[in-house]
Amino acid sequence: MAHQRTNLFFLVCVLLYALSVLGGKSYYDVLQVQKGASDDQIKRAYRKLALKYHPDKNQGNEEANKKFAEINNAYEVLSDREKRNIYDRHGEEGLKQHAAGGGRGGGMNMQDIFSSFFGGGTAEEEEEKIVKGDDVIVELDATLEDLYMGGSLKVWRDKNVIKSAPGKRSCNCRNEVYHRQIGPGMFQQMTEQVCEQCPNVKYVREGDFLTVDIEKGMQDGQEVVFYEDGEPKIDGEAGDLKFRIRTAPHERFKREGNDLHATITITLVQALVGFEKTIKHLDEHLVDISSKGVTKPKEVKKFKALVRSFDIKNCHIRTF
Repeated sequence: MAHQRTNLFFLVCVLLYALSVLGGKSYYDVLQVQKGASDDQIKRAYRKLALKYHPDKNQGNEEANKKFAEINNAYEVLSDREKRNIYDRHGEEGLKQHAAGGGRGGGMNMQDIFSSFFGGGTAEEEEEKIVKGDDVIVELDATLEDLYMGGSLKVWRDKNVIKSAPGKRSCNCRNEVYHRQIGPGMFQQMTEQVCEQCPNVKYVREGDFLTVDIEKGMQDGQEVVFYEDGEPKIDGEAGDLKFRIRTAPHERFKREGNDLHATITITLVQALVGFEKTIKHLDEHLVDISSKGVTKPKEVKKFKALVRSFDIKNCHIRTF
């Protein structure tokens, strides 16, 4: 009996890091483009994000409104060649000094920027005008270590790409209505499809590696979006590529929300008189676990502790 072992389920209620979504991001990060992005890439990124986070589509959502304001602020700078050059060299402080010295500063509010870009249409109207390809959704397993400390994954992406091809094709087709006189005072309404002639195109399969950033504390089902990296659309915009995060199985821990669960084993003697154990956390630091007195089968004990900078909530030990 002294060597009989009983499984002890130890719930390590460790709060995962929660980073601010926009905290510390550059204007390029806000628009989700690279620092060397072209003017056209910046415009496309702004259009997608501005339509997504427009207040008309997110009424009562303060986080979306804040995001919309930051998107417009970033676009106002990066769409202006002079401001962008100053920002690239000296950051936001350089922009402030430039404005204080008599240079062109800010001033346009976010709705003015949106209206000047879209020509006064509402978010819903502008979004309906966009012909898009299909979104591609990929389930991506992230390790508990990456979800706890942050990390990145290299993913191979094989997709259709539109390339030039010989010849011409009909494009920008539209219906035109006209009236034809068929007798005295009699007219017949006619509809005719009119198309333009555009350079021909074809689909070609190409592949490349993408880097998917895993932020600390991401939840299952959260998505990392690569805009216009989904299925392409001739005479339209490509859909989006979305990596949907899932927590991969782990050999020592199981995640439930923001809690980590681990199973340890103690002897019958330890269950009767108490025990001290040490487990290795996800970032490799050691966590001391102890209990005094009898640990009864099915009994749950709650205690509080501090592990480095993380507050452990009510943690439970339960025997089986």
